[in-house]
Amino acid sequence: MPNRPAPLPTPRLPMTPVLSWASVARGRGARVPSILDAGPARLVTSGRIAIALALREMGIGPGDVVLVPAWHSLSMIPPVLWRGATPLFYKLGMDAAVDLDDVAAKLDARVKAIMVTHYFGVPQDIARIRAFCDAHGLLLLEDCAHCFFGEHAGRPVGSFGDYAIGSSMKFFPIFEGGCLVSARHALKAPPLRSAGLGFEAKIALASLENSFAHGRLAPVKAMLWLPMKLKDLAWRTLKARRAGAGAATAALAPSSSDSSAEFEPAWLDKRSSWFSRTMLRLVSRPRIVAQRRRNYQALQRALGGLPGCRPLYPALPDGACPWLFPMLVDEPDRLAARLKDAAVPVVRFGQHQWPGVDAAVCPNSAALAHGVLAFPCHQDLLPHELASMIARIAQALQP
Repeated sequence: MPNRPAPLPTPRLPMTPVLSWASVARGRGARVPSILDAGPARLVTSGRIAIALALREMGIGPGDVVLVPAWHSLSMIPPVLWRGATPLFYKLGMDAAVDLDDVAAKLDARVKAIMVTHYFGVPQDIARIRAFCDAHGLLLLEDCAHCFFGEHAGRPVGSFGDYAIGSSMKFFPIFEGGCLVSARHALKAPPLRSAGLGFEAKIALASLENSFAHGRLAPVKAMLWLPMKLKDLAWRTLKARRAGAGAATAALAPSSSDSSAEFEPAWLDKRSSWFSRTMLRLVSRPRIVAQRRRNYQALQRALGGLPGCRPLYPALPDGACPWLFPMLVDEPDRLAARLKDAAVPVVRFGQHQWPGVDAAVCPNSAALAHGVLAFPCHQDLLPHELASMIARIAQALQP
């Protein structure tokens, strides 16, 4: 057996977008459609909060059934349970397309709504799904958590559902953010309110600290060195005092900011931070889309022909803006371990499924949950960072 190759030296790679001077530079190109073009929007702190609000707007309640894709994020399920409803999981193809035959077989008087996910930024055949829902009296919740930008059949993503949800923190250099949109219904929920000064400061500082940690905004880091040190000292002192008094330290930001699957109803009436809402206006959207497509295609060219893996999607559709670059891998656990050793950021979306959802429910979904490894392709990867990541993935794929 050949010796395992030594990991390549590499810079620390940002998993998510990182604020930099380039983030707010004017992007070139035409205006790009997004979920925010689909209709009036509520800017909230996460996609899961938006799901809960959408289900409430739909009138989903005890005794109702909500159809959910068998390949899913764990965070999609607690909002359904919060409404007292039951999730029922439907099948997908190996390309993650909705199996409408299976959906039709599951319909009965209790089924009120279906969640449809646009995986990794590639839209489903959502016009066909919309027609199916209209024919069966089914409410459609369009899950654009992976698909903030893009269009289908000449319309923005999010405009086909009765309601649509998005996750802005997957596409912008921010620490929290989601949205609820409806192209078909007025949003009835009461106005959102701020989560307070602590939350506002936490989000702005966390976004800046992420930037500093990856070598961006060096002059700003130098100017804020002392205030940041004083902030760290004050926070450590506060936590120590509370711990000594036996009191819990209240969270200043939702757990979704730290990739937890937890659902926190306390955030249902909170609006996204001022910092995040400002970034939605200032950050160049044409740059986001163009650079993500460019990075995705670079990954596809470099890795698409290597043994033991294949891109989940043979080609990136025109107009699609990817969240990540997903590959279907023959030996995912082995490769994931190698990538961890090589410090390559990787996402295994849906690896952990809701209890009871396994290959017996949907063999394709189980295969995707186990076999898909996804890599960052966001707009803030620098050329040398992208090249380094490609080299390390290629090396990890060697026998």
